[in-house]
Amino acid sequence: MDRQPHERTPDRTGKPSNELDLLEAHRRGDPEAMGLLLRTFQKRIYAICYRMVRNQHDARDLTQDSMLKIMEGLDSYDGRAKLSTWVIRVTMNCCLSHLRKERLRRHAPIDGIDAPGRGSGPLHVPAMAELLPSRRVEEAEMRHILRRALGDLDPQMRAVLVLRDMHDMEYQLISEVLGVPIGTVKSRLFRARLALRQAAELSLGDPPADHDHQPLPGAHQRGPGE
Repeated sequence: MDRQPHERTPDRTGKPSNELDLLEAHRRGDPEAMGLLLRTFQKRIYAICYRMVRNQHDARDLTQDSMLKIMEGLDSYDGRAKLSTWVIRVTMNCCLSHLRKERLRRHAPIDGIDAPGRGSGPLHVPAMAELLPSRRVEEAEMRHILRRALGDLDPQMRAVLVLRDMHDMEYQLISEVLGVPIGTVKSRLFRARLALRQAAELSLGDPPADHDHQPLPGAHQRGPGE
């Protein structure tokens, strides 16, 4: 008898084999399912947290906070969004809340490009040629500059940049995660990339480019009425 499309096959051990299987097993009372489900997402959650806060200690704390909120919210998850999209939304909300509290605590804006950056570690950003096509720059030097600039971005712009350029998410999914229209996603991404380019130019002593007439590759260009 043919298996229906909505049915899923357990692995050879008889345990659930994917995210929705694990969710269903948890709801049936399987005591191991929750832990397995969280481990499925743990690396992705940590990567998002680290790239948002640029600090390993804070990223670990936010990973734990995010997983706790996921545990608390799983029973009310209604399936309207993909489970992975919902998990990323919970994680990003934790990160944005943390950054807002940090900004209030320090009484200083974090959306300028002159404040000192935080954190260290590997950083994957838009192609170097997209950010500074006018000159060749050592990759390590560019990563240092962009890491610092990323830490200084407004949290909402940073969130779009992290999800799009570092996690390769489609605009529609980013829209669902952040709860904003696709046009807003594209606009924030444009401004985030522009801020990184300007930071790189200032750090390297390049003359400011005419960005009003040179849109970044792949950036949203507003049409009439937007």
